[in-house]
Amino acid sequence: MNSSTKKPLAIFIMGPTASGKTDLAMRLQDELNGEIISVDSALIYKGLNIGSAKPTPDELAVYPHHLVDILDPAESYNAADFRRDALALMHDIVARGKTPLLVGGTMMYFKVLLEGMGDLPSASPSVRAEIDATAKEKGWGFVHDELAKVDPESAARINVNDPQRLQRALEVYKISGTTMTEFRRLEALSKPDDPLQHFPFDVVQLALAPEDRSVLHQRIEQRFIKMCEHGFKEEVIALRARPDLHVGLASMRCVGYRQMWLHLDGDYDYDEMVFKGVVATRQLAKRQLTWLRGWKSLNWIYTTEQQHVLSKNELLDFMLERALRIIGKHLNP
Repeated sequence: MNSSTKKPLAIFIMGPTASGKTDLAMRLQDELNGEIISVDSALIYKGLNIGSAKPTPDELAVYPHHLVDILDPAESYNAADFRRDALALMHDIVARGKTPLLVGGTMMYFKVLLEGMGDLPSASPSVRAEIDATAKEKGWGFVHDELAKVDPESAARINVNDPQRLQRALEVYKISGTTMTEFRRLEALSKPDDPLQHFPFDVVQLALAPEDRSVLHQRIEQRFIKMCEHGFKEEVIALRARPDLHVGLASMRCVGYRQMWLHLDGDYDYDEMVFKGVVATRQLAKRQLTWLRGWKSLNWIYTTEQQHVLSKNELLDFMLERALRIIGKHLNP
């Protein structure tokens, strides 16, 4: 515990997809008597295992992760839900004398955890185009009905003949998983200049990444191909067989799942699915890195040079040594 703050310690492990966050978290659990809380909007869903790179059952048996496999894919979950659940878990972990280790790449979850609900997300041309296409095909009345399913309060406020506001309300939900109503309800929370100062834990924030983005791109491609070779298609076939699941759900919009689903629909062949899945994952990594470049009080652990010469276990040893040094320096400045 940091004697200057007297707040309990928590470790955040961030970074782009395929950067080694989960492996480092498991090693830190051993070193710090920790418990892992997943900060990943895909891992919350039951049945999304291979395509989400969920830790294996053997790994979870040794290193249990909170907020993994907590929802059916037909259910919804948002950043406000995560903040509520994560804070409760963090307090419980500390009460049992352990250290919360929060690991994942859903940066909106980390942001809302620290700051509460803030500004609405920026517009997304691709999401707007998707909504426009739906409206063109089925009418704005259908879009209004879709909004009413997820955000009835906004639907009641917005007239079906007001496509601009209707589009924005549905766009906010599709981008963030959080409704416009929830953003408005929580925007009264003040946004402190230094969220860490007001947060009830003394947080050390770690970020993993190769400095050379080509190394990360290579890892992403190799991992996606490996997923496809180890049952990803069969996993999506099983999900697709459920009548209550469809490609528009938040769970099925997770990177890779949408591409595989559309491949099974016949929209494109296997090779194109792999290409699109890899591209979508790289775009996710780019967005994650964009978030992190503007993040305050972040301690980077770069791994490009080491990834060229070290085995996986040696690389983990390197990251663990760096992480422990950063944490030690924070606690004993």
